[in-house]
Amino acid sequence: MGSSGNDGNFEFGIYTLGDLAVDPRTGGLKNAGERMKEIIRSAKVADEAGIDVFGVGEHHRLDFALSSPPVVLAAIAQATSRIRLTSATTVLGTADPVRVFEDFATLDLISDGRAEIIAGRGAYIESFPLFGFELDDYKELFAEKLELMRQLNLSERVTWSGRLRSPLEDAEIAPRPAQPAIPLWVGVGSTAESAALAGRQGAGMALALLGGEPTKYKHLVDSYKEAGIAAGYREEELRVAITGHCYVAKTTEQALDEFYAGYSVYYSQFMGGKENGTPLSREDFEKLAGALAIGSPELIAEKIIAQHKLFGHSRFMAQMDIGGMPAAQVESSIRLLAKEVAPLVREALQVKV
Repeated sequence: MGSSGNDGNFEFGIYTLGDLAVDPRTGGLKNAGERMKEIIRSAKVADEAGIDVFGVGEHHRLDFALSSPPVVLAAIAQATSRIRLTSATTVLGTADPVRVFEDFATLDLISDGRAEIIAGRGAYIESFPLFGFELDDYKELFAEKLELMRQLNLSERVTWSGRLRSPLEDAEIAPRPAQPAIPLWVGVGSTAESAALAGRQGAGMALALLGGEPTKYKHLVDSYKEAGIAAGYREEELRVAITGHCYVAKTTEQALDEFYAGYSVYYSQFMGGKENGTPLSREDFEKLAGALAIGSPELIAEKIIAQHKLFGHSRFMAQMDIGGMPAAQVESSIRLLAKEVAPLVREALQVKV
């Protein structure tokens, strides 16, 4: 279930969480409707530029515009023709796997077989009280529902029982997707437990690199592959994607200049930042940027190639539109990723386009 149908290729993706941050340049705040239109337009640009995957995240807060990935992705499907469409991520612990599968199977039919799912436990916990789940069941909910999701993907009739959801007895799961199965990935942050769970289920692993030396994440990829092989999957079935903040400009200096203001606000508002909410200083930003994919096409390509030596990943997914970044700059960065970074990486890795 980890395959996207593009085996042998190195894929590039864009994803957004649809944050509604105050633009540090203007003090303005986009409303959710404006943000949604901006996201659909970015997906269209990515599709036309040759990006392989576009993802939208799920949050249930007033400072994010996206709470229903399959609805937004269905709209994007109508504005695009070839790009694959994924959640980034679906908070599976507080969702009904049957409903999630049916929504994404419907998306798959609408998009002629372009749907994927990245399922995650969720870095934010607002969905637990919202949908009536207990935080004490955080880990077990995700593990149980991921196993059910795997079974839903395999068969049009499912018999299943667990502790935290009502059982299914020869239940019809409809509609079936256009693809034989919807590619399923697990979003992993920093826990080997989640990585191993992804491996045991034979799902792809989407690993978030949001700072620090890449080597500190290597044990997560090792845990994932070891668990997957122990569960009977072949190593080539166990796909790794690297996800994280990214911004590409013609020069590294330009990239740092353009991305700093938005990243500073996003860091303070959504990543914990400083306790008093003070925006990140330029000096601290440049220290953090060394571990992120921010720079010229040549520098970004070098970083991806170096990470590939560590992780053996086959997909890189970039989050660019953070902290009120102007849409024109985001779209320029998307085009540079597709037209200049991707060819450099694929040539170095000697993979097909």
